Amino acid sequence: MTTTLPTDMPGDELGTLLNCLEAQRAALVRASYGLTEEQAASRPTASELSLSGLIKHVAEGQTNWLRMAQRRPSEVRRSPETWHESFRLVGEETIPQALAFLDSVNKELTEFVRSVPSLDETFPLPDVPWFPRGEVSIRWMLLHLIREMAQHTGHADIIRESLDGKTSSELVELEAAEAHKGTEKEAR
Repeated sequence: MTTTLPTDMPGDELGTLLNCLEAQRAALVRASYGLTEEQAASRPTASELSLSGLIKHVAEGQTNWLRMAQRRPSEVRRSPETWHESFRLVGEETIPQALAFLDSVNKELTEFVRSVPSLDETFPLPDVPWFPRGEVSIRWMLLHLIREMAQHTGHADIIRESLDGKTSSELVELEAAEAHKGTEKEAR
């Protein structure tokens, strides 16, 4: 999983933005590394947030931004009564499903933004109080998603550390050790 950003390639603004988004997404996913469904759904802080809920929320949020940029209706619809369900798994939803949803929307978003002719392309936003008025560019959307993802990754770090004391650095080391074990087994 991505832990550091590659150095900039001159003129590759899109690649840099996508790498920043991917690094934050990977850090969010890493926060759930090695946890059970119950641990990932728990809320060990004063907040209502859980790791599995954050993953689901980020996936739904990215889906909604992607659909706005594509000028298509989103399949994710929340009413004031169901808005809180975007922050927790409900019914038969599982952490592997939430992770697969996030991975799928991340791939679709990456393909879409790579297909637009320019980061200056714009799309309209709904007229709601929490969005700026008018249109925003694909560049603005990517920067917004990076900011949102980073904010939620910070939440995830606090939740994970509250659960078992593991920091993001320790999780990077654990994940790397596990990957190394897998490589050694394949070499045999």
